[in-house]
Amino acid sequence: MTTGSWLVAIDMQRIFGEPSSQWFTPRYAEASAGVARLRESFGERVAFTRFLAPSTPTGAWVPYYEQWPFALDRETLPLYDLMPEFALEVPPVGRAVLVDRTTFGKWDADMRASLAAVDEIVLTGVSTDCCVLSTALAAADDGVRVRVVADACAGVSDTDHQRALDALALYGPMIEITTVDEVLADRGGAS
Repeated sequence: MTTGSWLVAIDMQRIFGEPSSQWFTPRYAEASAGVARLRESFGERVAFTRFLAPSTPTGAWVPYYEQWPFALDRETLPLYDLMPEFALEVPPVGRAVLVDRTTFGKWDADMRASLAAVDEIVLTGVSTDCCVLSTALAAADDGVRVRVVADACAGVSDTDHQRALDALALYGPMIEITTVDEVLADRGGAS
């Protein structure tokens, strides 16, 4: 584990974690448990991201939101909050960096700048086959080592989760697939 390592938790939000949501991610609870186990070992080097719908979709996002119109409804806004266990007001999560994006991929120059001295990200969250995948590829292209924690991620299905992990594994050694236990062992202890 490098000294510039950050835990990045992708989209641990109500819209993906609540079973009543149209974007509910099966196995969200398992991914959430993995994120929680890793959280303390990273101290203040933790970032949570949120996927937010744009006020006015443009380009390829227009047909996307035509397929998912609920996501633009003002009544849906509270669903974009982080799940209660990751709310930034709740210590120790309150020390985390929050990154909001209207895109699947969260990694960009602004995110890099908000993570002090980052040279590696330990990537967790939902969904493996969309926002995690998009973020991992962009970070690796930017020269950041990426460790995707398979058992702290969840996909829209088990099959899609595994397919995304298999695709990400093709990018080794820039992207490595790992587990919560392996990350904790590398950081000097288990939780």
